[in-house]
Amino acid sequence: MPVRLSKFAVDATCAEYSHPWTSSCISSNAGLGLHSLEESLRIYTTLYLFALLMKRKKPTKEDIKKTILGILQSTAFLAWSGFSYSLFICCLSRLLGHLNILTVSYVPSFLSSLTAILIERPSRRPLLCLYVANVATETLFRMGVWRGYFSPIPKGEVYIFAVSAAVLLYFFRSKVNKQDSIYKILRLIIGPYEETEYAVKKDSHSKASFESVEDNSIEENNDIRKKCKKNKFSILQKSFETYKYLINILKARSRHASCPHPYSCAHYILTGSARAFSYGIGGQLALQLILQFKKLLRNPKLIKTTILRRENLNLAIFLGGCSGLFRVISCLLRRTFHKDSHIYAIPAGFIASMAFMTYPSNVIALYFMWKALQLLWNDAVESGKVPEVKWFMILWYCLSTALLFHAAIIEPQNLRSSYFKFLYNMSGGRIAVMSRIPLDMFGLESSKNLKEVLRKTHLTDQISYSF
Repeated sequence: MPVRLSKFAVDATCAEYSHPWTSSCISSNAGLGLHSLEESLRIYTTLYLFALLMKRKKPTKEDIKKTILGILQSTAFLAWSGFSYSLFICCLSRLLGHLNILTVSYVPSFLSSLTAILIERPSRRPLLCLYVANVATETLFRMGVWRGYFSPIPKGEVYIFAVSAAVLLYFFRSKVNKQDSIYKILRLIIGPYEETEYAVKKDSHSKASFESVEDNSIEENNDIRKKCKKNKFSILQKSFETYKYLINILKARSRHASCPHPYSCAHYILTGSARAFSYGIGGQLALQLILQFKKLLRNPKLIKTTILRRENLNLAIFLGGCSGLFRVISCLLRRTFHKDSHIYAIPAGFIASMAFMTYPSNVIALYFMWKALQLLWNDAVESGKVPEVKWFMILWYCLSTALLFHAAIIEPQNLRSSYFKFLYNMSGGRIAVMSRIPLDMFGLESSKNLKEVLRKTHLTDQISYSF
C-alpha cells in the first residue's frame, strides 16, 4: 500500500461504512440533513417557547421576533452540524482515497462543529461549549477506565462538586458584577443576602432596620396573642396565626451585627433551608411528570406512585441541606471572628457540599467543575495573568464534540446513554445503522458494543430508509 499509515486505514468505502442503505452520497446526506432539520426545529421551538413563557410576562412584538429568529438560527446551527458530519465523511473518503481511524468520525465531526458553531449566536456558544465539555469529560474518563488506565474513585463526584462549589461560592460572595447564569442558580439556593452588593447596601441602615423589625415583631406577637384568645376564628385562621406567631418569634431572636441578613440567624437558616427544599420537591415532581407524561396519560393510576416515590426527596434534601449548612457555617464564622468576609464562602461551601451525597450526579458535578474553571480563567484574563484567547471557546467546543462523535462510532459503550439517544434521534437512527464491522479491525469490538448499547437503551438498528 502507498504511504498512508496502512494499519490505520479502514478497508471500506464511505458507502459501505457511513451509509450502507444507499450507494449515493448525495441521497444519504440529503436524508440525514432533512431529518436533522426536522428534529432541530422541534427541539429549539420547544426550548425557545419555554424560555419565553418563563419570563412570566406578555410577550411584545420584539420578543416574538427575537424568539422566531433565535429558533431559526439555532435550528440552522444544529441541522448543519448533523448534515455536514456525513458530508465531510464522504468528502474526506473521496479526497484521501480511503478512510482511517481519524476520518471515520473525529475529523469530520471537528470540521462540522467548526462550521456549525459559527452559525449559532455568540451569546449561546459558551453554554454549548460547557455542555459538550461536560459530556466529553465523562466520556474521556470512561474510556480511561475501560482501558484500565485508572480506576473510579468512590464518591468522586462529591469531591469534584465540593471543590467546584467552594470556588463558585467564593466568586459569588466576592464579585460585584455577576452576569453568568450560575450565579442565578446560587442566588436561588443560597439567597441574595450573602452577595457583596447586598452587604454594601445594608451596611448603612442594617442596625436601624433590625431594631424596627424587633419592635414590629413584638407588637405583632401581642396582637396575635389577643386574637388567639378569641374563639371566633376558624381552624385555618388559627393555624395561620400560630404559624405567623412562631415566625415572629424566630425573627426576633439574636442576630450578630456582622450578619448581612435581616432578622435572626435562626430565621435566616430555617427559612432558607425550607425554601430550597420546596424548590427541590417542585422541580423533581415537575421533571418526573414531564418525563413520564405519555405513560401517565395512558395510565393515570400511576400518578400517585410517581408522586409518592421516596427518591423524589433526594433533590430536595440536597438543596435544602446545602442552603442550610452554608448559612449555618457562615453565621458561625461571623459570630466567631466578629466580622464578615467572603473567605468564609470556601469552608462553608466545602461543608455545604456534604449534602450532595444525598443526590450524587456526574452531570451536576461536572457542570459545576467546568463553570468553576471558566470563571477562574475569566478572572485570570481580567487580572492580566493570562492572555485572552478569542477562539478558545470555539476550539474547545469542536474538540469536545469531535470526541463525543468519535466515541459514538468507535466505542459507544463509553458514551453517556442520554447523549447517544440524542444523536440517534437527530440522525433518525442512522448513527446506529452505520456499519461498525469495518471498524472492528481496531480491536475495540465496536460492532459488539453497539449491539449492547442498543439493547440497554431500547433502540434498534433495523431501520430502512428511502434515501
